[in-house]
Amino acid sequence: MTSEIIDPKSVPIFVLCGGMGTRLKEHTEFCPKPMVPIGSDPILLHIMHTYATHGFRHFVLCTGYKSEYIKDYFLKFYAHRHDATIELASNSVTFHEQPERLDWRVTVAFTGEKAMTGARVRRAAERYLGAASHFGVTYGDGLTDADLGREWDFHCTRPQIGTVLGVNPPSRFGEFQIDGDQAIAFHEKPAIQDMWINGGYFFFRREFLKYVIADDACVLERVPLRRLAEDGQLNVFRHRGFWECMDTQRDHDALCQLWASGDAPWRVPLRARQQKAGA
Repeated sequence: MTSEIIDPKSVPIFVLCGGMGTRLKEHTEFCPKPMVPIGSDPILLHIMHTYATHGFRHFVLCTGYKSEYIKDYFLKFYAHRHDATIELASNSVTFHEQPERLDWRVTVAFTGEKAMTGARVRRAAERYLGAASHFGVTYGDGLTDADLGREWDFHCTRPQIGTVLGVNPPSRFGEFQIDGDQAIAFHEKPAIQDMWINGGYFFFRREFLKYVIADDACVLERVPLRRLAEDGQLNVFRHRGFWECMDTQRDHDALCQLWASGDAPWRVPLRARQQKAGA
């Protein structure tokens, strides 16, 4: 077993933000799926906060559909979120009531209007991976309370090229526990504990790039990950806690309700975020 000590701050996280999100057309007709809000912030920002809590600071947003919406949001990040005073004579701007100053580096990379996930990763990495020996990849629509710091350590202490977060899929149906003919318990859509699926939070060594090509048709989840697994180069970091993908309007409504309740499992208290930022 190998062991590397790599500061998460030096690890770029590539976030796939380019799809059309057709099953959420109520929202994505007007904005890209990662910008659909959960509470007052887009789901993309929730995902980035999860990474930042574990020390990751560099994000490469792989955009396509309505990419200008994402770029405008980050170019005007504090203007969107806070009151502002503009001195017209000097064209200077003061933002008010800033509870936190984020020390993130955010690159908005246009990776093609119709490119599939693998092509987006390859194109963005060619431009922005730099000399980094490892990188992360995730989707712009999945939320979790997984300890990404532990997943990162797990990845670094193994020689394989890739690591994926494995999660238990939620059942589509409610489940009875039965004693004879009597139902003694009922669980609404429980997670299927003996099955593991792709939870969408990956870490890769840069060698993974030989598995992906820049062709529009390259789908990360097909040939690249299949071959990586067949070569014995993909580990699974198992997580039995919270994980949800915002795929439909029902998913969006459920996530918004969780957030409004104040008990969203992925919620990171402001104090914890500030402490991590100062670490």
